[in-house]
Amino acid sequence: MESMIPENTAKPAVKKYVLKKQPTQAQYKINYEKELNPAQFEAVKFDKGSVLVIAGAGSGKTKTLTYRVARLIENGVNPENILLLTFTKKAADEMLNRAVMILDSRCQKVAGGTFHSFSNFILRKYSNFLDLRNNFTIIDRADAEDVINHIRGKLIGKQEKRFPRKGTILDIYSKSINKNMTSQEVIEKEYNQFSHAAEKINEIAKEYIAYKRANSLLDYDDLLLYLRTLLQSNDEIRKKLSLQYKYIMIDEYQDTNALQADIIRLLASEHNNVMAVGDDSQSIYSFRGANFRNILDFPNIFENTKIIKLEQNYRSSQNILALTNEIIKKAKEKYTKNLFSDITSPEKPALICTNDMQTEAEFVSQRVLELQEDDISLNDIAVLCRSARMTYNLEIELAKRAIPYKKFGGLKFIETAHVKDVIAHLRVILNPQDIISLNRILLLLNGVGNQTAMRLLPVLSTEKVETDKLMLPSKSSQSIKKLFDTLEGQRQNLLKPSVIVEKVLSYYEPILIEKYDDYQKRLKDLEHFLYLSSQYNSLEDFLSDLALEPPDSSVSEVEDGAQKDEYLTLSTIHSAKGLEWKAVFIIGAVDGRFPSVYSFNSEEELDEELRLMYVAATRAKTYLYITYPIDMFDYSTGMVLSKPSRFLDNIDENILEKWMLETEDE
Repeated sequence: MESMIPENTAKPAVKKYVLKKQPTQAQYKINYEKELNPAQFEAVKFDKGSVLVIAGAGSGKTKTLTYRVARLIENGVNPENILLLTFTKKAADEMLNRAVMILDSRCQKVAGGTFHSFSNFILRKYSNFLDLRNNFTIIDRADAEDVINHIRGKLIGKQEKRFPRKGTILDIYSKSINKNMTSQEVIEKEYNQFSHAAEKINEIAKEYIAYKRANSLLDYDDLLLYLRTLLQSNDEIRKKLSLQYKYIMIDEYQDTNALQADIIRLLASEHNNVMAVGDDSQSIYSFRGANFRNILDFPNIFENTKIIKLEQNYRSSQNILALTNEIIKKAKEKYTKNLFSDITSPEKPALICTNDMQTEAEFVSQRVLELQEDDISLNDIAVLCRSARMTYNLEIELAKRAIPYKKFGGLKFIETAHVKDVIAHLRVILNPQDIISLNRILLLLNGVGNQTAMRLLPVLSTEKVETDKLMLPSKSSQSIKKLFDTLEGQRQNLLKPSVIVEKVLSYYEPILIEKYDDYQKRLKDLEHFLYLSSQYNSLEDFLSDLALEPPDSSVSEVEDGAQKDEYLTLSTIHSAKGLEWKAVFIIGAVDGRFPSVYSFNSEEELDEELRLMYVAATRAKTYLYITYPIDMFDYSTGMVLSKPSRFLDNIDENILEKWMLETEDE
């Protein structure tokens, strides 16, 4: 019989399959069923396809992700085909280190990190497809505001009234990117007081984009935006990356924004193997662009999604969970779940009414001392609040009673002026076109003001500067030459980051001593900065990590005693998410402050305030005290606020005890 295939037609390639048996439990190194509860085990053994794990507070989501990484590898999956995305580098490192401990070193080969660090890695690899220089500089929020302010100054006259400040303009631009909205829509929805300036705000945004492009600068939003553009515009790269990362896991999925959800969908386009782990009840970051709908709509975006709920809590007593379950029941949109715990305690959550904010501060301070007498460490006690300014009275009272505390939300190490000065020098070494950093280091020099700096910037932002041929102002010519000799010397010989940092610090130290009275404390910070640089082999990697995962506190803070061996934590609820303490105080729980009066007319915003209360309450292990002053004057509305938060209405006293304060006679 004649062949029906034309002679000149190549035969199609035939796929070959290898049959491979799933390991039996006896063949696994880890006894997963024994180590995990039934719901966790169901999530860990999930093999292919899309799965949404609704992980209630304290339900062991980190353990679940860790064990799933290990089981995939035991099932024969190449670790390099697994991508674990988190919101902090610390979280990714913790999970992968745990996986190494329970399995073996193969887990170190898993691709893990934050969305931004992953984007940075991919963009540097494929920068030429986006017309980007691969030595682009990542700018932080402060740098981005400086660029906006520079453009604002050029486009907006001094006579212009009621025009938003640089931070607000950046917020509007950033939200338009992260929420897939136009600037006009963001202004109408959230900044209606600036609707008259919408056109000029949009013009500033366009100039900002052009400025970054011209100077090889990327802000945090750009990292996500460019990655999505790459995946959307280049099918070959999208397929390649999708087949590289065959198993994708995302932690804290409720905190993702529209851009991040798009990136996940594109990365999973060839296989649909996505595990999203999160808790809709802990979605509290809409002000950063997080989209609550991402976790609600996940089953609609990924076909045949399996939903698994982790409801056993390993943190809090059942008495505390009885309250938190009642609170979250009031949410309009949610995945229904009921947290339970095997932990028992006679202590019940308490709602305490105080006469005013001063009485509230006195009660909290007294109760903290009583808890200490019961052998509870200050390190295991926290005071949480809706906004940082609500702790002012308490801070004074704590100082009177000599109770050491640390307030979270202060200036970070990376934001201190002297550290930013050194980073600016390093950025210019790597990227001469980084105008913002170049302007900063020029203004450090004696005799160089804004006008001189602006005149020199176009000439100095080139690959090689011949300072001998520049027409420099006589007062500053020597210092400018010294600066550029230092920069050029390091640029021509890019050694280990620590060597470059040492040279820059040697140049910068006299400037530091002249500029700051407390230079000795700041020098300790720079010694620490030098130590950090010694952990890297590439200046580019060092600067990228500083921008994406900045260290928190400075050495000078430690030296000042701001960080004690033992201290009470004061924190906003947003900063406390993911943490836990044996005893938690939630202060200022008065209706109009918590929830905020500004959320009353929006169901969506009111629901987020409710979730904020839920997050605060689920931080507590054993003791939970919620206080509200009945004589709190709100200056923004002119109202006296006196009722407890509506989120605590109609809760049985067997679940939430009501306490009244009495003054003891001396």
